[in-house]
Amino acid sequence: MPPRTSHEAEPAETPAARPALRVAVLADSDTRWKWGALTARRLTVEAAGDGQDARPVEVSGLLLRGRATPTPRQLAEVGEVGIDAGRVREVTAVEFLHTVRDEGFDLVVLALVGGGVQAMLHGIAALNLPRRPVVVTGYVGVVYEKLADGLLLRHGADVVLANSAHDAERFRAVYEGVGADASAVTEAALPFLGGAPYSPEEGRDTVVFAAQPSVPASRADRTYLLRRLVEHARLHPRREVLLKLRSKPGEHTTHIEELPYQKLTQKLPGGLPPNFRLVYGHMGEVLDRADLLVTVSSTAALESLHRRIPTAILTDLGVRETLGNHHFVGSGLLTSWDRLDGGTRPRPDAEWVAGQGVAADGSYGTAYDTARAKVAALLDAGQLPPLAPYYTPASAPGYLPGILGRHHLAPDGTPLPGAAAPQEPGRVRGAVRETVRNAARGAYRHGVQRVAPVIRRMGDL
Repeated sequence: MPPRTSHEAEPAETPAARPALRVAVLADSDTRWKWGALTARRLTVEAAGDGQDARPVEVSGLLLRGRATPTPRQLAEVGEVGIDAGRVREVTAVEFLHTVRDEGFDLVVLALVGGGVQAMLHGIAALNLPRRPVVVTGYVGVVYEKLADGLLLRHGADVVLANSAHDAERFRAVYEGVGADASAVTEAALPFLGGAPYSPEEGRDTVVFAAQPSVPASRADRTYLLRRLVEHARLHPRREVLLKLRSKPGEHTTHIEELPYQKLTQKLPGGLPPNFRLVYGHMGEVLDRADLLVTVSSTAALESLHRRIPTAILTDLGVRETLGNHHFVGSGLLTSWDRLDGGTRPRPDAEWVAGQGVAADGSYGTAYDTARAKVAALLDAGQLPPLAPYYTPASAPGYLPGILGRHHLAPDGTPLPGAAAPQEPGRVRGAVRETVRNAARGAYRHGVQRVAPVIRRMGDL
């Protein structure tokens, strides 16, 4: 082989493959799974890059065992989140912490109720890892209750996502008001907004009512809303009226549903008109055919506004904090069934919408830029300082131990004696344990939906 002359280029070296970015998503309900999985995708969408800069992303899906652990049907109904539902596994809090210790995650997304987030923050801190993961958390939708409680339980995460400029301002005010570090608060948006902008179709006239599991709570109020929806269908026989349900009887979502609309429909006098239907499925697919979205306070209203679908927030039961529709004061969307029956269509206030993170102006594509850059900087920082939640055994000795105890953790975040489940010693015993767990969960749900309401009615006698 002749020697290479000075003007000949050296052969390019093959770049070493970048290690995979390892991400864990821990969720405790179907809606939080959707939020967590899609948030993980939004935060790591640029990690892969292209060409020689490509970095693979590996996401592990974990479901925290509890009353609202989603069923396979619910997982499938959530829609495309980039994680194979068949690879999602159920864990206890202690099992999750063992997984974090053993698998070396770079990023952990905690899609949990506030108490669960607080427990995992203390649990991860107690692991004393030489290189801990970046921890991200946030809210799955509209924050209309327990603002201070929920936020302080989430304090300590590296990133606390706010779904809008309005929420980011409120979150910082709470943290600063108690003397806590507010730098973790990061404005983003709901990760599941999307779909084609609304376009009316000739001959199509569809009204969708987005039901909520716990709003309103009473049988009388839920029956009233159902009756008005059915009456609306009878008043407009050429209109398709859909009752969009979150779960089937016996399943749980983020909130407990004691009085499923499916059962209430069976007791309506006169039955249901032919243009009225109960529907399940992915909300985005239902909105694809909606000409009007009606709800009391569901986050579906924000999805609808993002797509510029006419949206109505009901005032029939009042504008009250317990209903959550007070969040929409100033939105221009508040109205009643009487007005909707007469053909009224609310017009959203542009300034209010702009502050709510629905990004109907087309800015949604950049909504996660700040959060993504923040996570990338934390990942590149190497060893991070220890997690430092606002609540500690010294600052909240009457509150924190109970929160951690519900997840079988001691006040210092370490597992309580006997909390660590042994490895399954075989398929048979594993199947038996799974059967027992499912039976226990079914009994709990029966108690919530059947026994508890009876006891409350007896107490009112």
